[in-house]
Amino acid sequence: QVQLVESGGDLVQPGGSLRLSCAAFRIIASSSIMGWYRQAPGKERELVASITSGNTNYTDSVKGRFTISRDNAKNTVYLQMNSLKPEDTAVYYCNARRMTYPRYDAWGQGTQVTVSP
Repeated sequence: QVQLVESGGDLVQPGGSLRLSCAAFRIIASSSIMGWYRQAPGKERELVASITSGNTNYTDSVKGRFTISRDNAKNTVYLQMNSLKPEDTAVYYCNARRMTYPRYDAWGQGTQVTVSP
């Protein structure tokens, strides 16, 4: 079965940096739409960043601060988060999906990011 394993969540101070990792199993990340989502308590889950073979996309609130990247050799996707703000606090989820065969829509278990002074 497809599996995504996130790591890297932590408690950091505002202005700090953190790198989240998403290791993919039974998934070729480079052939998938990879995304990082986040969900804060009481709020909707939102797409933070995504990466395909040709594009990266970011929600406006993280542009210039977050960078999504992919290491094809390790089949791992990263989210580098800089200049963190308290409003970035959320559970961050990795997602991998393909819209063509073999189709899948897989989610990791989530990793907690807390930004607090």
